[in-house]
Amino acid sequence: MPVFSVCTLASSSKGNCVYVRLGDDELLIDAGISCKRICDTLRSLDSDISRIKAIFITHEHSDHVSGLETISKKYKIPIHMTEPSAISHLRSKNTEHTAACTVRHPLLFCETVGSLTVSSFVTSHDSSASVGYTVTDGTAEHTFAIATDLGCVTDEVCDALLGVPSVILESNHDENMLLCGPYPYELKRRILSNRGHLSNEAAASLVSRLAAAGTKRILLAHLSEENNLPELAYHSALEALGGREIFVDVAAPASPTRLI
Repeated sequence: MPVFSVCTLASSSKGNCVYVRLGDDELLIDAGISCKRICDTLRSLDSDISRIKAIFITHEHSDHVSGLETISKKYKIPIHMTEPSAISHLRSKNTEHTAACTVRHPLLFCETVGSLTVSSFVTSHDSSASVGYTVTDGTAEHTFAIATDLGCVTDEVCDALLGVPSVILESNHDENMLLCGPYPYELKRRILSNRGHLSNEAAASLVSRLAAAGTKRILLAHLSEENNLPELAYHSALEALGGREIFVDVAAPASPTRLI
């Protein structure tokens, strides 16, 4: 049976990238760190960027796309992005190589990469568009989903995540830390809004629902380095699980963390 691996290469408000491998089929979700960091980290995982067959972008904010132009210039890897995000991002300066590699999609789309099928679902975030992804070869043991950058848990998110065996889920901020912290009022309001980021409390509530629906592995991700602590996110999730024995971990901001 081919090896299935899912690993965050980076996960924070400063940069996000997820590596997925099933046998010889390898892809990235987001490229919000430098091309050099992605290449170096892939080599540390016994891979190489030349083996990446596609990159899927959740949305156009810089912490998800900042590495794309250099990657596109050097490696010409196909980039899959929703039409609204592509329009917004490709207006920026220095995106000509990215534009040449970008495949534009509607908000809801499916794309096949070797034996893997990648399907989008809409998330609520203050970008031109924002999506999460499920990735599968059609079997439960080779299926996972990612949902970060969501201000609230919508019906669409629940439909996509419930029943998925392995999930990367945003647990961005502790509300008390955010409210008492140094951020200006408007930024606090944006983060707390339904188009902002998911709090530890909201993530923990969804973690409980996921566990009840059969999820076995959860990686808490996209933690704010200013408004959260890994132990707060982790213990919020554990408390919500009420003793259910499932794997829970917190993604490191700048080094690999394995989900599977």
